[in-house]
Amino acid sequence: MTKRIEGDIKWSEDEDHSPASEFRVEVLSDVGYPLFLKGRYNPLTSKLSYHIIHKGVGRIYGLDLGQDHKNPDGTYVGEKHKHRWTILEKDKVAYVPSDITALADTPVLVWQQFCLEAKIKHDGILQSPLPFQYDLFLP
Repeated sequence: MTKRIEGDIKWSEDEDHSPASEFRVEVLSDVGYPLFLKGRYNPLTSKLSYHIIHKGVGRIYGLDLGQDHKNPDGTYVGEKHKHRWTILEKDKVAYVPSDITALADTPVLVWQQFCLEAKIKHDGILQSPLPFQYDLFLP
């Protein structure tokens, strides 16, 4: 199956007005699966995620950086982990990927690595996230 995203991607302010930026784009596939991809980056907490969502099932694949994950069997995976959907466990089990070497504070570089590994062709560019405005939290 081929997957592709057409056009440039711009981050927008988090709808909850947190310090995070996010985006949502449609993922086109040759078989027509109803897919979209969500990205979220919080520079204050150094958390970054890219998730492929199937509109009928939920998250089927995803990358999280900056937050530990506990699998259903009680094992912990590190702050860098991926989720892959299975019939038995859905998206609850995570594993540590070796193919993502960029850090959470470089979301564009992580995006390039994520697309390569997930076999997504992006015909465009992912712009840098919105700059964080620290003065919003001052009294």
